[in-house]
Amino acid sequence: METYDQTKEKITRCDIEKMLNEIIHSDDNKRQHHLEPKIHKRVNKNTTKDIDLNLKAYQLFEETDLLAIEGMSFSTILSLMSEVGPEGIKKFKTAKHFTSWLRLAPNNKVSGGKLLSSKVPKGSNRLKIALRNAANAIGNLKESTALRDFFQRISFRKGRVSAISATARKLAVIISNMVVKGTPYINPEGYLFLDQKRKLGLVKLIKKQIDKFGLTEVDLGLKTAEF
Repeated sequence: METYDQTKEKITRCDIEKMLNEIIHSDDNKRQHHLEPKIHKRVNKNTTKDIDLNLKAYQLFEETDLLAIEGMSFSTILSLMSEVGPEGIKKFKTAKHFTSWLRLAPNNKVSGGKLLSSKVPKGSNRLKIALRNAANAIGNLKESTALRDFFQRISFRKGRVSAISATARKLAVIISNMVVKGTPYINPEGYLFLDQKRKLGLVKLIKKQIDKFGLTEVDLGLKTAEF
């Protein structure tokens, strides 16, 4: 009976909703934020019941909507809260330091200016596993998004395992930038592949040259001249 009472007391002390409310209600800046529920986020049997994690996460991370990122679930958010929290993420100097701590960044070995190896270091933690699960969910998305396309490109070239690691690292970078810099999540050009960035840059340069020299469709060979 003593063991049962002790266990029950420890469970009560670890009540997620109670702990989150204590943190949020003690901070005026966190308490003032409000966000409507996300109907599209699926709730599975392992999701904590009777807690609006969408709102709690938005308040805890001070107006940062991490669930706006595709693939992010309530379990991913809970892992982020319990493992590091907003203050923990801000302690890392850069997003690269954060990904390195998570053991998601490649350990580049260079000798004489030549890259010998770029393997991801061994080791794991709960947050790394959660991000890899989120990355796997992104790979299964049917709709085309920047992250999903990124996953598919890596998967085609290096296999699904490498794609999961690369996408998990990209997720960690996005989360770090959102929490530290307070920037909302969008699908910006910064998350595209290098060749895609070059393509966009080339298109902009061509358009600039066309405007500069006043070229027409006939000059470009897109249309034949009428006589």
